[in-house]
Amino acid sequence: MTAIDPVSSPHIRLWWEDLAVGDTRDLGSVTVTEDDIIAFARQFDPQPFHLDHEAARHSVFGGLCASGWHTCALAMRLMVTNFLHESSSLGSPGLESLKWLKPVFPGDTLTLRHSIVDKRPMNKRPDVGLVRTVWQMFNQRGEQVLQMEGWGMFRRRAPGHG
Repeated sequence: MTAIDPVSSPHIRLWWEDLAVGDTRDLGSVTVTEDDIIAFARQFDPQPFHLDHEAARHSVFGGLCASGWHTCALAMRLMVTNFLHESSSLGSPGLESLKWLKPVFPGDTLTLRHSIVDKRPMNKRPDVGLVRTVWQMFNQRGEQVLQMEGWGMFRRRAPGHG
């Protein structure tokens, strides 16, 4: 494999080699609205506590709350907008862990933190490196509402080196 010329890929600012174990990034915030919660739920997770105030009031959540999948989608949007779009990301082979730790309610402002906990070259693809990350999302009270862990694939600037 030959090295990728960063000049020929001007949108890429971060390559696998630039991502270090221990790096932590705050990737922005988003405020969840009632309309967003209901629209997402209607399309993807039409359970009563995501759609109806009365049903939600009688649920374990005590009020209308976002689908966990909606929270994941919001985290993904922040990740793409504030990190992946300027990286050599090639997608992900999947998640190892996903936890919805607290419900997300209308008006909550969620902030995403991304931490790199491991990395290694990909054995079968010398032009790709793997990065293991932890995604943590917090509400405006500092309570963690989401944690995801998994691997991402990133193109290497210099395949086979380091």
